[in-house]
Amino acid sequence: MLIIGGGTAGLTVAARLRRKGVRGVAVIEPSAQHFYQPLWTLVGAGAADIASTVRSEADYIPKGTRWIQDRAEEVDPVRQQVLTRGGARLTYDFLVVAPGIQLDWDRVRGLREALKTPYVSSNYDFRLAPKTWEMVRAFQGGTALFTHPATPVKCAGAPQKIMYLVADHLRRSGLTGKSRVVFGSGAKALFGVQPYARVLEGVVDRYGIQTHFSHDLVEVRAHSREAIFAVTRDGRREWVTLGYDLLHVTPPQSAPDFIKRSALAHQDGPNAGWVKAHKHTLQHPDHPNVFAIGDASDLPTSRTGAAIRAEAPVLVENLVAVMEGREPTARYDGYASCPLVTGYGRMLLAEFDYDGRPAPSLPFINTFVERRDLWLLKKYGLPRLYWDWMLRGRA
Repeated sequence: MLIIGGGTAGLTVAARLRRKGVRGVAVIEPSAQHFYQPLWTLVGAGAADIASTVRSEADYIPKGTRWIQDRAEEVDPVRQQVLTRGGARLTYDFLVVAPGIQLDWDRVRGLREALKTPYVSSNYDFRLAPKTWEMVRAFQGGTALFTHPATPVKCAGAPQKIMYLVADHLRRSGLTGKSRVVFGSGAKALFGVQPYARVLEGVVDRYGIQTHFSHDLVEVRAHSREAIFAVTRDGRREWVTLGYDLLHVTPPQSAPDFIKRSALAHQDGPNAGWVKAHKHTLQHPDHPNVFAIGDASDLPTSRTGAAIRAEAPVLVENLVAVMEGREPTARYDGYASCPLVTGYGRMLLAEFDYDGRPAPSLPFINTFVERRDLWLLKKYGLPRLYWDWMLRGRA
């Protein structure tokens, strides 16, 4: 039994398999550190410490599981082999594909150079999230620009969350009158589930944020502090330039390159590059001994840790069934949630399924409004759930 990836999905599946008594589990993961990325938004807003988001990977490899500290480079589902960067050729009887998502910084021209300046940052990088806060603290007015790419991203609400926190910081610092907060998004709307979208539209109005949808960032010109967006109007591609004094970029994202090249992924169409997986069973349609979970899969749901927490027990139950010669019958309904921080001390918890229907899970709590107790859940409760329960296969 081989698992590609020792991130949220890979470790959660490994822990659940070991709890079911499955032996011979191995995890391919190059990193010696494991990160709790959802807190990076709060780090970028000065509300959390970056050191609290990282722990040793070794501490979360389940007992009895082999850790192959290497990087997968090629998957051959016909020969049932995985080739690693270190030159190992690993064979498997069953495979779980959970490599996570790839940050494509170079798809935005000039972005790497701009990130070296004092005016551009991104909470999507462990080293840059603290810089975001330093940048925000130094900001004394002007245009604060936040971007969201046209590609899928992990935690689709993250590009907005830091924007709301910065807007709240400007209000508290008396800088609102000297500042302009702008959102340039490659998406067509603020949020896809209407009950939550209405609340977020109110948040945007409250802060006076200017929104530009179907604006996909393609270039950053650091010398002139300009962001260039591609915009399609009436079938024609145009370029729009927005100046900035502070820029937070969410980079374009995709499945890892070795996944795109593999026979496990779609080769064309809207899901090109993503691993094929049955939307309910998570089993690969062409290779029944392969399952996919998390950000690199083509599952039509948000790429969040909450989605993985709902996917993992279904995958493990179905995988064990296939290992025992039975049909997979457990079903994943597309549940995902997005904790949407809308200011210091307030949060909206968006929960929904494949059909875009709200799927609230917390009893006696109205999660359709901004709440302080949900902020406390985000800052304290969810990290503990993650480290002590989810990665241990208990939740």
